[in-house]
Amino acid sequence: MADASTIDCALMIEWLNKQQSVTKTGKWKSSTLSLIRNEFREIYLQAKVSAAILKFRLENVNVHKKFISEGKATITFHAHPAVLYISNAPASQLLLFLKTIFIKMSSSKSSPKVPLREQLLSNKNRVVQEISPINTKDIKRVSIAKETSATIQAGALKRKSVSEKQNVQGNKKLCTELLLKEKLTAEQREVMDAVKQGVNIFFTGSAGTGKSFLLRHIIASLPPDRTVATASTGAAACLISGTTLHAFAGMGSGEGTLQRCIELARRPQVISNWKRCKHLIIDEISMVDGKYFEKLEKVARIVKGVDKPFGGIQLIVCGDFLQLPPVVPRNTPQTQKFCFQFHVWRICNFQVHQLVKVHRQSDNHFINILNNIRIGNVTKEVTDSLMSTASRPLSSQDIVATKLCSHNQEASRINTFELDKLEGAERRFVAEDSNTAASKMLDDQTPVDSILVLKTGAQVMLLKNINIAKGLVNGARGVITTFSKDGFPVVRFISGVDLTVRRETWIAKSASGSLFNRKQLPLKLAWAFSIHKSQGLTLDCVEISLSKVFEAGQAYVALSRAKSLESLRIVDFDPKQVWADAEVLKFYRREVQRSSANTYIALGAAKSR
Repeated sequence: MADASTIDCALMIEWLNKQQSVTKTGKWKSSTLSLIRNEFREIYLQAKVSAAILKFRLENVNVHKKFISEGKATITFHAHPAVLYISNAPASQLLLFLKTIFIKMSSSKSSPKVPLREQLLSNKNRVVQEISPINTKDIKRVSIAKETSATIQAGALKRKSVSEKQNVQGNKKLCTELLLKEKLTAEQREVMDAVKQGVNIFFTGSAGTGKSFLLRHIIASLPPDRTVATASTGAAACLISGTTLHAFAGMGSGEGTLQRCIELARRPQVISNWKRCKHLIIDEISMVDGKYFEKLEKVARIVKGVDKPFGGIQLIVCGDFLQLPPVVPRNTPQTQKFCFQFHVWRICNFQVHQLVKVHRQSDNHFINILNNIRIGNVTKEVTDSLMSTASRPLSSQDIVATKLCSHNQEASRINTFELDKLEGAERRFVAEDSNTAASKMLDDQTPVDSILVLKTGAQVMLLKNINIAKGLVNGARGVITTFSKDGFPVVRFISGVDLTVRRETWIAKSASGSLFNRKQLPLKLAWAFSIHKSQGLTLDCVEISLSKVFEAGQAYVALSRAKSLESLRIVDFDPKQVWADAEVLKFYRREVQRSSANTYIALGAAKSR
């Protein structure tokens, strides 16, 4: 776990006079902030800047952390007075650092007043020690302080009820989990440690192994100003609060000549993005065309002016090549399309990690079926298990199973047809975009439509986590039962919860780092959904048709969206529609299984079609 009492960041300090006017300003691109105690056990924030060391006593301070996700925070010291502006700090470390300040200040026992003579005779710079890590005693003191404060505010000190005690214990446990241990598994921490070493990383794993979850942790652990989070598709970019790889690269589709791509990447705004980038993250690498990846590397070398792979940028790529492949024009030869098939992949010298612990499904039988489907190994047992779902009734409380289709047009046609069949008036919900010029980008990078048309009885899917404990999560299925007095849909979800769904906000990031937001209902029509659009979702009620599957891995992606075998119905299963790309299987045997630090699922032979 990272040291919670120290953080590296960019820093600006403003010193103020009694009238709160700025008298002096200092700016440093690189600094180290630490929490220390002096010999009187007073807590200080120490800033190491250039050759100087500055100290600010942590007493009577205000912390502003609205932009903490961007690695920014402000600390106002009223006693000095001064204001510290923190920026370019790893978001997760900054959050932990600020929480440590809060815990230490809140749990610190009030020190006896030190006589003035003793203070004057003391050399406060002589006895200084780093602050100790947060422990359960600190958290207990904070909890007790909060309990006492709450009781006094209520009007009297009184014995707490059993339910109140349980609530306090729950809060204490949550605080402990947030501050004393990381949520990552052992295999995920191995990837995090490798990222910190600065080497190029490729981590992979089957669906539901927490790749996107880990990627968000990695992004939060790196300096925002030097890290660019991208993905091959807008939907995947939205999940990691990033941008598309094409938007960042600034070289269009990459189909032009290398010289043309270089010219496009040298445009002022684009080249500034390249220059500041030291860590490039690419999610869903399986869908990045290998030729584009190769050209991207050459452009990076030239615009960065460094003759190293990708101009010396650290690459952190993630994805599963046994899922959806790159989309290439029909007339393009299919012999080489994946990134790993090109020389550029080898010169990047990726350290490879595979996540094997599945989090989406808990049934080992279903996990075993999915592992076999992933590698195209369709045994009689797998076939029998999947075909047995064909007649399974899935409807519950007027909620019907979502049909996963192989084509976007087919899913759209089904949703339009079913909506038109419903009686009653249409309700139109138009998205509120922060900038209408960015509407096209918001269409691509957010899961919600600019215009959503609904009726009573419409089958819908929730597109954001609202209340995990009540099952109101991304992918939860429901049906609109009515509309509230103020016009918002009331949805009954499969968990039995009725919820009036109101607008939520999605934030998209442009290649230049500008943020745009869209406010819209977190709903989508859900009679049907395309397999491509379902990536990242966990569906609790799904019907799958595999008769029109046209890509290797497509059947696996569809099946792995289901939460369990009991929530799944397959209407026309044919073993011949399930196969894995032979080149991908060879790649995993040759590259992924080479790492002795991980345990891997055995990969079988390619399925003949």
